[in-house]
Amino acid sequence: MTRYAYTVQDSKGETSSGALEANSENEAINALQAKGYFILSIIADKAGSGAGGKAAGGGGKPAIRDLIFFAEQLSTLLNGGVPLVRALSLLGENSSSKALQFALAQVTKDVSSGTALYRALERHPKAFDTMWVSLVQAGEMGGQLPKVLKQIGNYIHSQAEIQGKIISAMAYPGVLMTVSGGVLLFFILKIVPVFADIFASFNVKLPPLTAAIIVVSNILVHHLAGLIVTIIAIGFVVNAYTSTESGQETKWAILFGLPLIGDFLMNIMIERMLTTLSTLIESGVSILNAISVLEGVFANNIIFRRVLVSVKSDVASGKSISQSFRKTGVLPSLVTEMMFMGEESGKLPDMLVTLSSFYKEQIDQFTRSFNAIIEPIMVVGIGMLVGVIVLAVFLPIFKLSSLGK
Repeated sequence: MTRYAYTVQDSKGETSSGALEANSENEAINALQAKGYFILSIIADKAGSGAGGKAAGGGGKPAIRDLIFFAEQLSTLLNGGVPLVRALSLLGENSSSKALQFALAQVTKDVSSGTALYRALERHPKAFDTMWVSLVQAGEMGGQLPKVLKQIGNYIHSQAEIQGKIISAMAYPGVLMTVSGGVLLFFILKIVPVFADIFASFNVKLPPLTAAIIVVSNILVHHLAGLIVTIIAIGFVVNAYTSTESGQETKWAILFGLPLIGDFLMNIMIERMLTTLSTLIESGVSILNAISVLEGVFANNIIFRRVLVSVKSDVASGKSISQSFRKTGVLPSLVTEMMFMGEESGKLPDMLVTLSSFYKEQIDQFTRSFNAIIEPIMVVGIGMLVGVIVLAVFLPIFKLSSLGK
């Protein structure tokens, strides 16, 4: 018989280590699972600690699809009774992401030596953010790690789906503007100067519209390099300003104040906050810790970060979460009222899920409407711009024709 060293977790989330003798590793696993233990690692004394495989590449940030696959597959393996260390090792060795391979190789080594999984993940912030760490910690402490990992996969997939819809909605207008801008720039840089020389040779007084177009053309032709440098310099200045606290506040105030787009951006932020908060609370994370995680999620949005800091302070002092959010005045009354009803009925996570679904539908409706109306608007707008330039070129020609008669 072979002696196996193991690290397990009981139903209360307490970790313990020990050793047992069995004819095979599967027999040892079955014996431990029969006692109700969740196996973190099990290693034959003679085999040593070979988990982790080879980690190729560096510690970069894995792609979203790789993280979704990892969370879902780890949940499936653990539900199937595969020990945590072996599951981590298998997924790390077979991952197509070099960054995830690197992280999982280190995580596997740490867990096999007795470190809690959430602590091991915490050491790789590029791959696993505070959301991951907090949810995995709640899952480990509550003995529901496979369930929580499934929730993580669903959460990441949901956020990636929304991001994909937004990118799809913006892709067509972006391509259309780029192509149209290139055509207009070519026309102004190459065609307008030719006509300008012709008009100058006739010494004819140009209409104001034509004169304005020629001035713009001359500026672009003779000072294009200077304009590019100026634009880059302005970009650096704006970037430096928006990296400050007052700049961040100004940026988000302007963005949220834009017609149509401002409401759309606000809906995106509210949906992300509600989805994240509901996922955290459903997984057993305390409200205070959940709000702390949200502060990290909204680290680049000073308005929502300030809201969360205020809410965290109020909740810590004993106020309800609905009352705390209502006090900030940032969220719509619909959100705070439904939060209040969720607290009163003891179904806050369910109410948050309902709210997040509502805002997802709002985002879907906007992207569908945006795609439907942006094409004709842009076609008409660009057509009018081209028409103005063509008119500016042909007005002097009409004038010369009338003089010739």
